[in-house]
Amino acid sequence: MTQDEHKEGIKGMVNPGRYGIERVAYWLMRLSGLGLLAYFIGHIYETSNILRGQVGWTEFLELTQTTEGHAILAIVIAMCVFHTVNGIRVMLGHGGIGVGKPARPDYPYDPASQNYRHKIGIYSAIVLAAVAMMYGLAVMFGE
Repeated sequence: MTQDEHKEGIKGMVNPGRYGIERVAYWLMRLSGLGLLAYFIGHIYETSNILRGQVGWTEFLELTQTTEGHAILAIVIAMCVFHTVNGIRVMLGHGGIGVGKPARPDYPYDPASQNYRHKIGIYSAIVLAAVAMMYGLAVMFGE
């Protein structure tokens, strides 16, 4: 085995099967944060169209009242809910809530902070985001 066999690069870094649900939550947190930032910038641009008057506002608003616009808004809803719930989980963990008692780090090291409580929090964030997205879709499409 050579030293180069252990260098997987970005492919190894984003492989969720290698590190478990914690790595998935890490990537979803970063991606949802970037997505919400992009939405925030787009929302500022959208609301600035009110300066063009009623006609300009109506023209631009018609772009969002499409199937694609509703799908994007549903994704934004899911990102917002996931980012919020997972952020609360992370803040609680940093505050020491739900991380377990410290123990001597004997091999194989099993970190107390990655216990079932935090995994339940991650899965809860994903499920709540999916439910909120489905509810948003149902409201926007009138079902």
